[in-house]
Amino acid sequence: MTEPILVLDDLCKAYGALKVTNHVSLDVRPGEIHAVIGPNGAGKTTLIGQISGALAPDSGRIRFDGRDVTALPMHARARAGLLRSFQITEILPAFTARENVALALQAREGHSFRFWRNVSRDAALNARADAGLAELGLETRADVRAGTLSHGEKRALELAIAMACGPKLLLLDEPMAGTGREETDRLVEVLRALKGRYAMLLVEHDMSAVFALADRISVLVYGEIVATGTPEEIRDNAKVREAYLGEEAVA
Repeated sequence: MTEPILVLDDLCKAYGALKVTNHVSLDVRPGEIHAVIGPNGAGKTTLIGQISGALAPDSGRIRFDGRDVTALPMHARARAGLLRSFQITEILPAFTARENVALALQAREGHSFRFWRNVSRDAALNARADAGLAELGLETRADVRAGTLSHGEKRALELAIAMACGPKLLLLDEPMAGTGREETDRLVEVLRALKGRYAMLLVEHDMSAVFALADRISVLVYGEIVATGTPEEIRDNAKVREAYLGEEAVA
């Protein structure tokens, strides 16, 4: 069996007496989408913070791409290919969609000193940026200022920026948050098209999206993983239905 790209081993994080992640262990395999679901306050965002390097665990270990990264800062993990897509979209609103992706490509290649250069003059760079936008269905929005894009388009642009950084694993923190049904369906299709190319850890409240995309699902309740399995196994798990899914389980 192929070795997992990400392994969490017994992660714990507490704030005083509150155990936000309580001995969490899970893994993500190359090319799969592993979803983490759970009610509000379950510890999902704290878990993503520990994986990305924004938060230090109190104990436990994080291995990424065969390397112990538990003590590495966020920027070092990002350089290694562990990229986070934020719950709140982070883009450069005054720049066009193309410029946002082109600047990410520049930074990846070590040319951050060229940040203030007018990227529109670099035809090769812009061609690569346009190719990245096309993968996310944004080819007709390349010249539009990012701040004027719809919410769903901003989420797609955020993915294009992350992809330009050369990820080995994408941490997707509620990518459907704030999107309408039509934009959610579009993002599901975008992520489905990327499935197999990138490993993804998906934190999401939209159960229709989760069951449409995930290869495996872990259920986090009060900081603990109460079940991990295929969508079918999770859907049929009586304990999970009682603790979280209820009537949200997808038929």
